[in-house]
Order: sequence, then C-alpha cells, then structure tokens
Amino acid sequence: MFRNYMRTAFRNLLNNKSSSVINILGLTIGITSCILIGMYIRNELNFDQFQMNGDRIFRVIMEYSFDGSPASKKGNFTSMKVAPVLRRKFPEVKEAVRVDKSSTVVRYGEKMLNEQNFFRTDSSFFRIFSFPLLKGNPLTVLNSPHQIVLTKSAALRYFGKENPIGKTLTVDDEEGQYVVTGLAEDSPPNSQIRFDFLASFTSGDLKNEEETYWNANYTTYLLLRDPKLVGRLEKNVNEFMKTEMAGQGATINYSFEPFRKIHLYSEYGGFEPNNNIRYIYILEGISVLLLVIASFTYINLNTARSVERAREVGVRKVVGAGRNQLFWQFMGESFILCLLAVLISLLAAMMLLPYFNHLTGGELHVAELFSIQIISGAAVLSILVSLMAGSYPAILLTKIIPVKVLKGSFKNTSGGQGLRRFLIIFQFSISIVLIVSTFITHKQLKYVQSRNLGFNREQVLVLPFDNTMFDLLPSIRQSLLSNPHIMALSRTANTPVNIKSGFSMRSSVMPVGKEISVAGNRIDENFLPVLGMQLTAGENLTLQDIKDVEISADSNRVYHFILNESAARQLGWTPDQAVGKKMYLGDQRPGYVRGVVKDFNFESMHQTMKPIVLFPENRPGLLLVKLAGSDIPRTISFIESKWKEFIKSRPFEYRFLDQDFNKLYESEIRFGKVLDVFSGLSIAMACLGLVGLSSYSAKQRKKEIGVRKVLGAGISQIASLLTLDILKPISIAILVSTPIAWMMMNRWLQDFAYHISISGWIFIMAGLIVIFIAMISVSFQVIRAAIANPVNSLRSE
Repeated sequence: MFRNYMRTAFRNLLNNKSSSVINILGLTIGITSCILIGMYIRNELNFDQFQMNGDRIFRVIMEYSFDGSPASKKGNFTSMKVAPVLRRKFPEVKEAVRVDKSSTVVRYGEKMLNEQNFFRTDSSFFRIFSFPLLKGNPLTVLNSPHQIVLTKSAALRYFGKENPIGKTLTVDDEEGQYVVTGLAEDSPPNSQIRFDFLASFTSGDLKNEEETYWNANYTTYLLLRDPKLVGRLEKNVNEFMKTEMAGQGATINYSFEPFRKIHLYSEYGGFEPNNNIRYIYILEGISVLLLVIASFTYINLNTARSVERAREVGVRKVVGAGRNQLFWQFMGESFILCLLAVLISLLAAMMLLPYFNHLTGGELHVAELFSIQIISGAAVLSILVSLMAGSYPAILLTKIIPVKVLKGSFKNTSGGQGLRRFLIIFQFSISIVLIVSTFITHKQLKYVQSRNLGFNREQVLVLPFDNTMFDLLPSIRQSLLSNPHIMALSRTANTPVNIKSGFSMRSSVMPVGKEISVAGNRIDENFLPVLGMQLTAGENLTLQDIKDVEISADSNRVYHFILNESAARQLGWTPDQAVGKKMYLGDQRPGYVRGVVKDFNFESMHQTMKPIVLFPENRPGLLLVKLAGSDIPRTISFIESKWKEFIKSRPFEYRFLDQDFNKLYESEIRFGKVLDVFSGLSIAMACLGLVGLSSYSAKQRKKEIGVRKVLGAGISQIASLLTLDILKPISIAILVSTPIAWMMMNRWLQDFAYHISISGWIFIMAGLIVIFIAMISVSFQVIRAAIANPVNSLRSE
C-alpha cells in the first residue's frame, strides 16, 4: 500500500509540474535559509566551548573614577599588577594570566613579516586555556624571558617543514632574539584568542613597567577553583581595593565576566570582534519565519488546487477509498516534496556557503553540513515541514462530499477562505517588518557615515610607526611631501576613531587627588590640519611645543595641551577661558592649555561625546598621510617606494582611516546585509503564496466573472474586482506590521547615542513596495481571468 501511495504521489507531482516546482522552490528557499542560519547560530553558540576550563575562566573588568570626576570609566583593561596580586591574595583564584596583543615585525633570515596576531602572555597561559601543544612542555615553554611559541601555520611561514624548536626569531629590533620553545595547533576560528605567536610576557618593554594599578593596558583572565565563588571573590576584591586606594583620590573596582559569555553578551570588546546575542535571536526568528512562510505558501498553492483535485477525490471515494487512505496519500505527496526540497537545500547550502560566510563574517566549512547535527536536523525539518504544510490541504481534500463534486457544485467554505487570507496577511506582515527594518538600518548606517564627526576621515592613509623611525621622520616627511598628491603628514599614537588610552586630569586650582578621568592621545603639530579639526579657541600646537617635550629633562618638562570642548567644560572653563590655563595630566605632565578643539567622535556613536586631551610626546604609533584624492593607486606606489628606500626595519603596510571607522559598526553593517537578503527572500515566498491565492480566487469566481462579462463588464472592471481581493489582505498586513516594526526598530536605535528619528515615509514606502511587487506577481493570473471567454466559463459550470 505504501508503494502505491508513493507511486500515486509521484504521478500527481509530475502531472502538475508548475505547482510542484513553485512548491519545491518555496520550501527550498525556506529550508536552505534555515540550514545556513542554523549553522551560523550553532557556530556562534559554540564559541570557546572547546575550552575545558571555560566555566571557571573569568575576564577582569576594571572600573575607576577620580574623586573630582562626575563619572566612572569601565572596560576590559587592567594593569600588570592585577593578575599577580589576585592570585597571591585570594584563595578562590587558582591561576591568573596577563595577555597583550600587538602588531609586531618578526624576522628570520631574509623573511620579514608584520604579524597581526602576536601575543605576549604569562607562563600560566597553557594551565588556563586549552590550546594543545604539538611540541614543547606547556609548563615550561613560557617560563623565561625571550621564549616564544608558534602555531603550525606561523612555523610553516618561517621555517617550512623544518623543526622550529630551538630556532631563533628576531622580534622588533629593540627586543632582540626569541627562542622557539613550543609548537601549537592553529587556534580554532570560534575562539576569542586567535594567536600566531605567544611570547613571554616578561620580555621587552613590559618587564620594565612599574607594578601599579594604573597603566591599565592589558587583559587579565582568572581561573577560579569553583565558578560559584565568583560572587564572594568580587566582594572580597573590592573590599581589598578600598584599602589599597585609600588616600589616593581615586576608586578602583573589579568585576569578573564569565569567559564563555564574552563573545555574545559583553559590551566590552576583545581580541576578536564580539557578536550580539540580540542579533542571534533575530536570525533565529528570521529562519523560523521564513520556514513558516514557505509552509504557508505550500498551503495556499494546494488549497488553490483543491477545486481541480476535487473530482479526483470524489471518484476515489465513490470507488471505496476511505478518508485515512486519502489523507496519507496527500501527506505522502507533501513528504516527497519536502524530502526533495531538503536534498536540494543541502546542495544549495553547500554552493551558497562561501557567499554566506562573506555576508556574516563567519568561517563555516562545507564539512559541517554533513555533521550528525545538521543531517539529523534536516531530517527532522523535513518531517515537521511536511506535517505543518501538508496537514491542512490533506484534511480539506479528504472532507469533500462526492455527490457535490460529481454534480459540479463543490465550493470551498468561507472558513477556508478566511484561513488563506490569514496566511497571506501573516506572510506579508513579516515581509513588511523586514523591509522597514532594512530601510531603518541602512538609514542609520548612512547617518553614522555621513554625520559630522568633528574631523575629516576621507583619503587618510594609516601607516605603522615604530621607535626605529624617529630619526628618519624629517627625511621621510620631506620626501613624501615632494609629491603634489600628498597634502600633509602627522605622527600620532592612535587614529581618531580608536583612542583607548585613559588619563587623570586636573586644573591648577583643583586639589591633588581631585582629578577627572579623560581619554588622551599623543600627537604632533600636524594632527589637527591632517584631519581638518577646527579650533574653537586658542592655537594649534607648534613645532617648538614638540621640541620642548623631547629635549627637556623629565623634571623640567612643560607640556602644551589641546582640550576638546567637553574636557574644558568638565574643568569648569569655557573654550576662551581655558586657553593659557595651567593644568596637569596625571602627576608627570604639568603644562598649559594651548587651544580648545571642537568635540569629535573618537568612539562609536553608541557612546556620547567624552572629554579628551591631545598632547605632544614621542611614542611609537602611527603615521597619518593626507592624500589629495586623485590618482590614489600611483600615490600609494610612490609612498611604498619611499618607504622601502628609507625604512628597512619593517615591511610596507597601510590601511585607510575609513576602514578603522567602519570596524566600529561591523556587526551593524553585517546585520544590514543579512536583512537585505532575507527580506527579499520573504517577499519572494510571500508572493508565491499570493499567486496561489489569486489562482484560487479566479477559479472560485469563474462563473461570476463569466456572468459579469456577459452583462457588459469590461476587462478593467474584472481586473479591478480580482485585484481588490489581493489588496485587502495586504492592506491589513500593512496596518498590523507597522506598529510592530516601529517598536522593534525604535528599541534598536536606542543603542546609539546619536541616531535618526523614524519617519512615516519609511512605512509608506514599504507598503507601496509590497503592493507593487504583489501586483506584478499576480498580474498574469488577473489578466488571464479577465480576458477569458465567458462562454467557456459558463459551459464548464
């Protein structure tokens, strides 16, 4: 009997090719989307799950404020002192490790590469984290200065197939030689810590830093003996810090983030870009809704065909077929369709995976498609969709009364029509919500990119700058500025969109210990002109200001500062009042305010404007090169040639300031791209369902249309009549979806300190787009019904 069901099901599918193709297409789109999104979500939820001690690892978060500051500053930074003190003082802490990531030049023989994933860390690293070593003892590979561990890929770059153990690498000229003591497996792609090199933390400049709770530029992780002790530890640590900071005019508190929660739940960045659990929930919802839309499309198309198949069911019942037999026959058709859709979806997912990775920034592999979880999930999906999509059409068709069918009086019930209209309303409501979300997301991103940041980021090249280049800088500057396409050059510690350094600041009338916290950036006299920053009062730094800091002894240094408007305001000055005032940046940098610059966004627009101090000081960092904007490729080639002529200590590498800016909104940009794709898919599938509804409506009203045409109704009148049937559910969908979309996107916009207001035209535009696409989709069915010969319609009735 089962074989007969399958044979009959296949025969019916082949006899109705257009309907079958549309059904399979709709289900394939929905299931493919589910598979790809499911793979992505599975990867995100499994982030760092390979860490055996993951539930006991915590990241230290520092919060500090000065007694005179109105607000505290909080982030994933700590000083060098925190890890050894917490490990020594608190029995809850089994191990602690400090980690620092940098871009570093590594040499071996003639090979010289600028390595982006160079980490410095303590010897406890391998006792906390589960990164397997292929060679070397995890207890000793980093227990002495100038030791280094390479990953397999890094070793291949420098040593080929040779054994790297015992070989020597040069790491930055000032740090000297590092001996390779270990070889590690490559870091998994779903890891917060993705290193190519792990060097001893006590090597280089870091070993010379004074142990203090300030100079907080490092990340600290703790391994607790029991994760349940974290609350007690936090309380005890902060009681301890009250004693440590007594009389220092400042407060420091520490909190501890669960390591496995950082990637999806933390508001503080890490070594790899974080995701947002909210976007994971949205993607989950989108995948489910796309599958529901696909199922509803199947229901609509099959109920539209119910009139055609009614005679078949009537004849089968007359010759003795029972309702159960008919039900399982129709369910068999549904199962075959879903099985075909799943098989095609697996193939489609395999082909689309590279594009999907580009869209989401993921690193999913084809092999994951054939994992037990994905295959079993696809099988379950096939069964669920066949039951969900096939049940209603099967029940509807098996309820047909043979006498009515054979007499030609079969019509579907008004209840069935109501359900089909509800399905259309539901489908288009989802589509409109996604379209509105897409419009608002892109409008906000456009606002972010076009808003006046307080500086000009266009055509600014960012180059690395290290200690070996200080003496060469005048010659480099003169040589580069000889090119008319290069307008200016500036040395800075950080780009203006990535200033993380924190300092204490007070005016001369504020008592010691009553500082306020500010961000700070070391610059030269060309920083403001290169970026087009505007002074509201005072003057820019001069070359003499730079020289004063460079040649004076520490005790005689007098600094000149550029404040932003917010910093001047926090010190109690207007911009004009601030100029010439004496102030202190920490205890080591006394000086005078040279000028006040307009507030500029040195953080993402998720944050409000904050105070910042710009000051001269010689430290390695970056070169900013302002280009004229014409013939950029040739200009970059010129810069590269001069770089190779003057600089032998590092390879030529560059990026544009725009790239740094866009990284601040990486997750939002990806979210916008995902919405683009899936809102388009939702409309496509909703329109497939609409085709079914229009086909059904035309068939059900065939006799009515014939009578109207005989009585003189024109084609435009008939088309308007049928079009009205389509516009009613879409209009209701617009009314239903508008408040839902507004609430969702208004909440999303609240994450930005600076954002657009939601305009009514967005909802009007979304509604018009949906109506236009829907009308195009059903136009063929409407026109065919309107021009049909009424004689044929009445004869068939």
